[in-house]
Amino acid sequence: MADTHVLFVEDDDVIREATQLALERDGFEVTAVPDGLLGLERFRARKPDIALLDVMVPGLDGVSLCRRIRDESTVPVIMLSARADSIDVVLGLEAGADDYVTKPFDGAVLVARIRAVLRRFGHASGPNGSPGAEQPEPLASGVLSFGDLEVDTEGMEVRKAGEPVALTPTEMRLLLEFSAAPGTVLSRDRLLERVWDYGWGGDTRVVDVHVQRLRGKIGQDRIETVRGFGYKLRG
Repeated sequence: MADTHVLFVEDDDVIREATQLALERDGFEVTAVPDGLLGLERFRARKPDIALLDVMVPGLDGVSLCRRIRDESTVPVIMLSARADSIDVVLGLEAGADDYVTKPFDGAVLVARIRAVLRRFGHASGPNGSPGAEQPEPLASGVLSFGDLEVDTEGMEVRKAGEPVALTPTEMRLLLEFSAAPGTVLSRDRLLERVWDYGWGGDTRVVDVHVQRLRGKIGQDRIETVRGFGYKLRG
């Protein structure tokens, strides 16, 4: 199997070179560039399996680059941010990123997050990983209907009032979790574990922003917030 190809956009020379070497040691093929415009060019030319985008890069910042990528592709995107409390984290997620990692980051943590995202997107677990055993199990079977919303869990298609709804793989996984237990309140921690493959506590902003994005596509009132507990899908 060909190596998983990572596009890495980072303007700090030391971080870029050290991270590229670390990823290559783990078996990834890496295209590393120092600015967003070059990153967009390389993305279009090379069609990577995943993109790692630093928020603050010259030419075209990481959030804008994420939006451009998302306009053209559902390829997974992980944002890199220097501050966990930065508004840039939320802006990156709203732009279509699937996850984020705070700098400075441990190389092993970054690799684990990359592999988790790739599993979610239907890739093998990544270089040197163990595909198969870690693939998510099917959550439901057939076409499920919730009012004017139809979820085809086998064809991985969604329709609202008969019209197709374009979801990213992360949004689809999130909707499948809700569809498997309509009317049941799902906590943010459970969703982090099931959708983002976090076996430990993570940032619930990732869940909140993705729920908001999903609501914008399937209907604002379809997913209900249960304050203090989580979210549930209205049947």
